[in-house]
Amino acid sequence: MPYVSGRHTPKLLAVLAGVVYALAFRFVFNTGPFERFGGLLMLSFLIAVPFGLGILTAHYTPASRGNAWRYVFAPWIATTLFLLTAFVAHLEGVICLIIILPLFYFVSWLGARLYAWLEKHRNNKPDDYALVSAVALLPFVVAFAESRFTTPDSLRRVQNVVEIAAPPAVVWRHIVRVAPISPADLGPSLVDDIGFPRPVQATLTHEGIGGVRHATFERGVEFIETVDEWIPEQKLSFGIKPNTATIPPITFDEHVIVGGRFFDVLRGTYELQPLPNGHTRLVLFSQQRLSTNLNPYAGLWTDYVMSEIQRRILLVVKRRCEASEKGCCPTVSEN
Repeated sequence: MPYVSGRHTPKLLAVLAGVVYALAFRFVFNTGPFERFGGLLMLSFLIAVPFGLGILTAHYTPASRGNAWRYVFAPWIATTLFLLTAFVAHLEGVICLIIILPLFYFVSWLGARLYAWLEKHRNNKPDDYALVSAVALLPFVVAFAESRFTTPDSLRRVQNVVEIAAPPAVVWRHIVRVAPISPADLGPSLVDDIGFPRPVQATLTHEGIGGVRHATFERGVEFIETVDEWIPEQKLSFGIKPNTATIPPITFDEHVIVGGRFFDVLRGTYELQPLPNGHTRLVLFSQQRLSTNLNPYAGLWTDYVMSEIQRRILLVVKRRCEASEKGCCPTVSEN
């Protein structure tokens, strides 16, 4: 056992260096001075920190361990242990971990590969003190540059479409108000597994412009939707405001709070298009605001989550409308 322990000690120390480095900056970027500029959603944390982690693990892993370990497995294991530690210590929730994991893997690999290139072209291993100092300063340098710029807003639109074997009049009845939805109605989805609440129902105070829909989700999540476009059997459109008074603080990770600093859902619209075969083409689209310095990457995730929520709602409406046309109850277990 001493032989095994000694043999693996350099690799373990390299991984440990990466974990400690990332955890240290996790706490640094969660403090007031950095929170003003986005905190853990700053590029200096999401890009510079895993980049530095990759450099450190490659530097402290002996060359004799092989390129695959130095430049892939060491940074990835360090990243995984860092994120698991953050999760176990309740520093991050599942949603945030799932979103940043691919990014951290890729950027830490880039950092390790850059180190390999530098080592090859310098013909010697960089000095420990100089390298650690440079890597430690990197996130601060990037943060200073990043703080000079305003965080951009990105308005995104997500659209889903379904064809329903029912006329617009039937479909209209099932979208202006949505009767209670059970988990079996929705079927399984990754968005449930990572912690997003399922939709429950939508009520309407009165028909016409000015009517207010209350769209409720599990765990106390509610959206207040004020109708501003009402064309019976053709179009229903509304502005959306999260009811922050009903949403418990533990429902979402702090960085994905709907209506918060980084993300908001602004509008929703249903459009009904009659088809020659007597069916209805139902379109549901929504508009969101995303405000981070990594909007293109974050948008991939918000688009996916919104699309999955909308897709499942449309399938519930489709089953109910078609069951209504057949004069029977919908099959709730259908996916």
